[in-house]
Amino acid sequence: MKRVHQMRLRAGMTVGELSDEMRKTGVMQAGRVGKATEIVAEMFSNPEYTTFITLSGPLCHGGLRVVFSDLIKNGYVDAVVTNGANMVGDLIEAIGAHHYIGKVDADDEELYKKGINRAYDIYFEGKVFEDLEKHVYKILDDIPEQTRDGIAINGLLKEIGLRLKDEDSILYNAAKRDVPIFSPGFLDCMLGIPLYMYSKQKKLVINPLRDFDRFTDMVYEAKKSGAIILGGGTPKHHTQYLHTLREGLDAAVQIGSARVEDGSLSGAPLKESISWGKLKGEQMDMTATIFGEVTSILPLIIAGALEKVEGKKKK
Repeated sequence: MKRVHQMRLRAGMTVGELSDEMRKTGVMQAGRVGKATEIVAEMFSNPEYTTFITLSGPLCHGGLRVVFSDLIKNGYVDAVVTNGANMVGDLIEAIGAHHYIGKVDADDEELYKKGINRAYDIYFEGKVFEDLEKHVYKILDDIPEQTRDGIAINGLLKEIGLRLKDEDSILYNAAKRDVPIFSPGFLDCMLGIPLYMYSKQKKLVINPLRDFDRFTDMVYEAKKSGAIILGGGTPKHHTQYLHTLREGLDAAVQIGSARVEDGSLSGAPLKESISWGKLKGEQMDMTATIFGEVTSILPLIIAGALEKVEGKKKK
């Protein structure tokens, strides 16, 4: 049997060196985080990989927006699969509004009276959604009517991104670099009702089945396919589900806080997906399932992976 490595920390060590120490433990979450860093570095550095990243929960609202945008901008991510909320969070910042630091133990009735919405300890000014609706309506008006008739969700998000000016925006950078953003549950967000109301006045017909055209092409054409799965829900399942068309993912890293005991897809470890053909069974060495909160773990993994990628370039 191999002994558990005891981590040795020192002042001035790099993120990559820290992740190496964690990986060498070989056990618990430290070992998995260290392993995940190596897997992500392989996805980022190996041109054979088509890399998908899935976003659930309020990740853009919670400080990761520019991390995702930079990954797209620098060519490390080939597709984004997300809930609608993260794209709303991106748009809020893109139109010049902001998210604010709040309190978990807030008086929610008092917040409601003040026009403040809360997501855990993140505050939103309620009026920002009115501003967002007006801004998106202007964008929709600028999109040719024939384009709005039967548009795919990823096509709509690209059209919106092309009309933004914020260089830190996920939508902006994805549109400029033709990185598709798939959002199968997009209408379940704060733009859902405004889009519905717009469609009652002007032409807007969204055809989500058209998203499968681009997504399946990417899956079929990938020499190797990898996924960075953040949280659960529809983005996680949609990415795994589409990969049954090629007998599963070749590599995957999953970070989430959902429990496994209720049998939900969100809490399912990657190993379970082998039984569905969503992950290749022989590729378990290229997987890491990490139990934890994304905003506290992902920055370490991404920073460590980028350090390794840069190290490879210099050799």
